[in-house]
Amino acid sequence: MISFFKMSAPAAVKVEAGRQDKVWKRLRLQSFIAFTLSYALYYVCRLSLGVMKQPIIDAGLMNATQLGIVGACLYWSYAVGKLVNGFLADSANIKRFMATGLIVSAAMNLIMGILGVSAAAGNLVNAALFPAFALCWAVNGWAQSMGAPPAIVGLSRWFPLRIRGTYYGLFSASHNIGEALSFLFVGMLVAQAGWRWGFFGAALAGALGVLLILLFLHDTPQGKGLPPIEVLSGEAEAKEAAPAGAGKHAQRAVLRNPGIWVLAAASAFMYMSRYAINEWGTIFLQEAKGYDLAGAAAIIAINPIFGVVGTVVSGWLTDFAFKGDRKWTALIAGILESVALAMFLFGGPSKALNITAMVLFGIAIGVLISFLPGLMAIDLVPREASGAAIGITGIASYAAAGIQMVVTGVLLDGHMAETGVHDYTYASWFWLGAAVLAFLLPLLNWKVRKP
Repeated sequence: MISFFKMSAPAAVKVEAGRQDKVWKRLRLQSFIAFTLSYALYYVCRLSLGVMKQPIIDAGLMNATQLGIVGACLYWSYAVGKLVNGFLADSANIKRFMATGLIVSAAMNLIMGILGVSAAAGNLVNAALFPAFALCWAVNGWAQSMGAPPAIVGLSRWFPLRIRGTYYGLFSASHNIGEALSFLFVGMLVAQAGWRWGFFGAALAGALGVLLILLFLHDTPQGKGLPPIEVLSGEAEAKEAAPAGAGKHAQRAVLRNPGIWVLAAASAFMYMSRYAINEWGTIFLQEAKGYDLAGAAAIIAINPIFGVVGTVVSGWLTDFAFKGDRKWTALIAGILESVALAMFLFGGPSKALNITAMVLFGIAIGVLISFLPGLMAIDLVPREASGAAIGITGIASYAAAGIQMVVTGVLLDGHMAETGVHDYTYASWFWLGAAVLAFLLPLLNWKVRKP
């Protein structure tokens, strides 16, 4: 197995010098398209359950607390897996690594759909469905953590430093594309054919992503008969060798950097509010505002669609409007997220109001996803410790997302309205409080500079 996932050896047949630039640009574009679109399809396999909560509750198969625990299993295993798989991906064959994760994720969705069919037919008791779902969703979480690390490594292997930031921003839009597909595609299937078909549809999307990876993602330039990226990009002469042990020393320094832990905490609260909408927004609109499933899913899908705008534009705002100073962009986006969330949670059922709230929320979250756990953290550490910084903010973010799932489920089941539906008052204040803390905490880093 170790040999199977090992990085590709240099190809025996080399590309002619006159064709290297053309071949390199073609293969890197193919790889970029493959890992960007396939990671979007990873998200469909991750968020499918969020669309199905109301039908599962209505069928009497699980309650909100149990669904919250199932969701938390994914985020907690994802949090640990992202840290571990981030280190493994640095020396792995990214094509095989990324494809394997998506195969497992699609398989878990397929198994959960089969379990749902069995439960509906009376062949599986409800008491067994909850632990079975929790186990499958935990395995799915680990598989999901095999998606982003090889994609980021792919950016490093194929793209020169001078344009890597631009492509990183474009790749980050894959999160939002995947979220939108989850709500639109899975939501349509669930509304038309029942909640079990949501899992089958997600599994189909995952299979398509695997096909994209196998056909178009390339492991390394050397494996295709090309020179290393430093030679292809002309960076070899300018690259200075780091002192021995510099990377490990820098990584240890990250652990002692209070600014990184402040950003990790801020990102954790931001992920609570982000996944509150992704995981509970559809059922919230159904129960609190009277929408049907298709209408609710369509409104929530607006959030990630406009998240693409926030993600792509955030870098431009920082570079040109604020001269590279990210803190102002992050502060404005944090305030905007809180205002939009308050509109959504405490406004009326007006379709125009809820659409507006999701537009603003999506733009703000798009900025914050790029900044809090990513670019702002990297700004505080030496280059050779970037992975450590991302690992710390990543594990904090997804551990918090899991906590949010459990707390929300308990709050909903503990507070029922007289009509028999969940009372969202306490959950709403919990979500909004997390959003406010997410933009207040980075103020502690206002004067912190990169060492």
